Amino acid sequence: MRFFKLVLLSVVLLVVVGGGAGWFLAGREPGPTITVSSPQKYIGRATALSATVEGDTSVTAPEITIEQGGQSMPVTAEKVDWTNSRRVAVSGTVGKSSQPALANGPARLTITARRQVLFGFRHVSSTHSQDVEVRLDPPRVAVVSTHHFINHGGAEFVILRATPDDVDAGVSVGDVRYPAYPGSAVGLADPALRVGFFALRHDQDLSTRIAAYARDAAGNEATTSLGHRPFAKRFLQSRIPIEQSFLDRVVPAIASNTSDLKVDTNSAEGLLKGFLEINGNLRKKNNDTIAALAAKSQPKMLWTDAFAPMGNAQVESRFADRRTYFHDNKEIDRQVHLGFDLASLQRAAVLASNAGVVVFADYLGIYGNCVILDHGLGVQSLYAHLSTMSVKEGETVTKGQELGRTGATGLAGGDHLHFTVMLQGTPVNPVEWWDQHWMDDRVFRKIKEAGGQ
Repeated sequence: MRFFKLVLLSVVLLVVVGGGAGWFLAGREPGPTITVSSPQKYIGRATALSATVEGDTSVTAPEITIEQGGQSMPVTAEKVDWTNSRRVAVSGTVGKSSQPALANGPARLTITARRQVLFGFRHVSSTHSQDVEVRLDPPRVAVVSTHHFINHGGAEFVILRATPDDVDAGVSVGDVRYPAYPGSAVGLADPALRVGFFALRHDQDLSTRIAAYARDAAGNEATTSLGHRPFAKRFLQSRIPIEQSFLDRVVPAIASNTSDLKVDTNSAEGLLKGFLEINGNLRKKNNDTIAALAAKSQPKMLWTDAFAPMGNAQVESRFADRRTYFHDNKEIDRQVHLGFDLASLQRAAVLASNAGVVVFADYLGIYGNCVILDHGLGVQSLYAHLSTMSVKEGETVTKGQELGRTGATGLAGGDHLHFTVMLQGTPVNPVEWWDQHWMDDRVFRKIKEAGGQ
């Protein structure tokens, strides 16, 4: 009996010691990982809060506070998204609007979360703390340039004054934003000056609100009305017949050069369906690719005069033509043509309309062989349907340098050049850019009046 009691006591001691050791070791395990994507450095009146908590076991929703001047203020997550029990994302706002006691100056954001250990009998925690600066004073923005006349579907140039120096500034046209660049991009010495182009898109109303904005890293924003005068432009209506011979030629060629396009090229019905897919969804994908190239635009003006049109060319289609497509005398589709179709001799030389850098030179769906040049300040030009290309991405080109030869690649009815100008990825009417008087009066005059050369 005594032996049995000793054995039992030993077992109990082992359990107690083992349990204690397990409890102790579990408490030394790492807590969950806390990642904060916003805010990074600044907090304003209402700054976005975004954080995630991840662990090897089930985690808890985090507790969030912001501390300033010895006072700790709770921050409530407005949205809690559980991917699973081991990962949770929280979002909301932090700033003066939700923590009224905040004032300009340094503060500390603290986030604490826990995860389960020891089969859920214990939790271990992690704490993430970061120093932030509270900015409550909105930036300032003013329009410096004068006489802003903008054609429907066209562009205009503006000079702004925005402070402090580190704010983002630009022009909003409805819900579309056009960022401005430091004035040094055009030779202006004042660090508060910003320059840029904005557009009134062909599909926006003439009465669309146009305003200058400045936004700081804390999310504080100021806006001011931008005085301007819009001018209506008449856009043509075109009827485009789609013949079977056209489908036979272009649909298989585009499909063979577009890996993610699945088209039945063995029947007339399949070719027609393929054309509609190309003219609709592929057109949108191609235009999204083009718009994304705006991010590669250099923050300086790479040209010094008007853009040059294609010489000795006949205009076959104009900017923003409203096209209705017919097959067997039945309407099958509608699209807007956002460029100029220019026809000359077959395989005519295609020259750079102005100095720039090649940001794209490849096959691109409806545009076929396509070259896109960046001219800086968000301005880019596109040359499509080429039979051959003689430049590569990354090359610097001069005005008048050959880029390739005209052709009928992509969605082209015959040998021609499709040309357009893009502003921050938005196609605008090229006619203005070909006009030296427009360039002198609407761009260079404003730069000179602001102190440039």
